[in-house]
Amino acid sequence: MKTVLLTGGNLGDRVKNLDRARELITEQVGQIKQVSPLMESEAWGFKAKERFLNQVLVVDTPLETEELLDRLLQIEQELGRKREKPELQRQLSAKNSVSQEKRQYVSRTMDIDILFYEERIVETPKLTLPHPRIQEREFVLAPLCEIMPEYRHPKLNRTIRELREALHRRIPQEPYSAIYTKQ
Repeated sequence: MKTVLLTGGNLGDRVKNLDRARELITEQVGQIKQVSPLMESEAWGFKAKERFLNQVLVVDTPLETEELLDRLLQIEQELGRKREKPELQRQLSAKNSVSQEKRQYVSRTMDIDILFYEERIVETPKLTLPHPRIQEREFVLAPLCEIMPEYRHPKLNRTIRELREALHRRIPQEPYSAIYTKQ
């Protein structure tokens, strides 16, 4: 099954963490078919002095959605991600207004989000797919546009390019992501 993941973090050696995330995803999740350039951006939803590096991966996986989510959470933990309440964190992508209100964005070594899983629309207590905030986040749309600009969002019925252009019109002052090149 084709799944699209977003990896990212702003703590520690960001490039090394993303490299290690790709290795672990290959070992535990499936074969990586496409990799976007690294994108650097400011924190989203909170203030942080450290900038984030993000990357989109297209992965061919035999795992179903909930097992995929569990494996990705394990990889985050292996890469140093600390979560206060793992069960609450698993619900953060769900359309659960209580958990949404309690969400606290923080700096982290690694975050792995499932953006798409095939063209499936999933709404369970643990997971919502496609990821419900793709269209709000430049740091997601920018790397997606690099490798799959014409992919049509299965719920919004718009291409990634159209979603990004709409975000730029809606929030022109957004600090847009830039391709990261190591100095």
